[in-house]
Amino acid sequence: MAGVLTLGIGAAPQLEYFTDFKFVRHGIVATVLFLMALPLEATSLWGTMRRPRAPLLASAINFGLLPLVAWAAASLLGDEMRLGLYVAASTPSTLASASVWTRRAGGNDAIAIVVTVLTNLSCFLLTPMWLYFYTGQDVKTESLEFANMIVKLGVLVVLPMSLAQLLRRIWPKLADWATANKTPLGVLAQWGVLTMILLGSVQTGIRLREPDSQGILSNVVPMMLVVMGIHLTMLWAGLKLSDLAGLGRADRIAVALSGSQKTLMVGLQVGMELGFSILPIVTYHVGQLLADTMIADQYRARTSQLESAPDAPTAPVS
Repeated sequence: MAGVLTLGIGAAPQLEYFTDFKFVRHGIVATVLFLMALPLEATSLWGTMRRPRAPLLASAINFGLLPLVAWAAASLLGDEMRLGLYVAASTPSTLASASVWTRRAGGNDAIAIVVTVLTNLSCFLLTPMWLYFYTGQDVKTESLEFANMIVKLGVLVVLPMSLAQLLRRIWPKLADWATANKTPLGVLAQWGVLTMILLGSVQTGIRLREPDSQGILSNVVPMMLVVMGIHLTMLWAGLKLSDLAGLGRADRIAVALSGSQKTLMVGLQVGMELGFSILPIVTYHVGQLLADTMIADQYRARTSQLESAPDAPTAPVS
């Protein structure tokens, strides 16, 4: 990923031509989201939604509390990084890593899957609402028009995900094949993600070459600190709020991880569509993977200790 960013920014003038083909970018987004949604086993969704406190709390953190905290923290950044942070904050939860990391930590991954579905299927409404709240008064572009963005996100995000799940439902053999080939499908999707990062980094490279861009680089380190601060704060808030809600340990882990993570693909699409910097959303993605890997491993070790002592009382997640 770092190599792709470096290539895109360094060779931006030579690669700028490829950023003009919006239909190719849209096709990549829809295909990647279809590939990532196809292996999702949503059979446990209805059972989980019969006890909706955990997924609703995580969704409220992801699409409610986190965007508000980002709005307050954005004042610490310059315009370029501030706008990119707005995009990162207004995207839904991750399609795959939230459930993977929740399972790795010993949490309830069914909750993470429900949060993925809820936030991604509602992003065609909530993402434009938050972006209009953030920037509607001072950023005037056709791409930011509320109805225009709703339609685009509906077609590029909701439609391919819904189609993938519909095909799983009516074609059991395809569902079994997708489940068995989750890793190869994920690899294909990652190539699409890397292509989007390359195109987005080309846009960033062009912007960095403009005469008034001197202040952008000085904002990179503050942006990294703000982004990681938001993610870790939301993870902590997920643990504490779910504890106050009386949720069990496995559910608290799921709320914390799925509520604090953000998907890269939707953020890349929205950021590039609006011409905003993709650095905050890429930083959020990389940061959450690194931080949550260490956190999940700590919880997994603690879960193993608890499972080896079945008569001991369940300890709070900390």
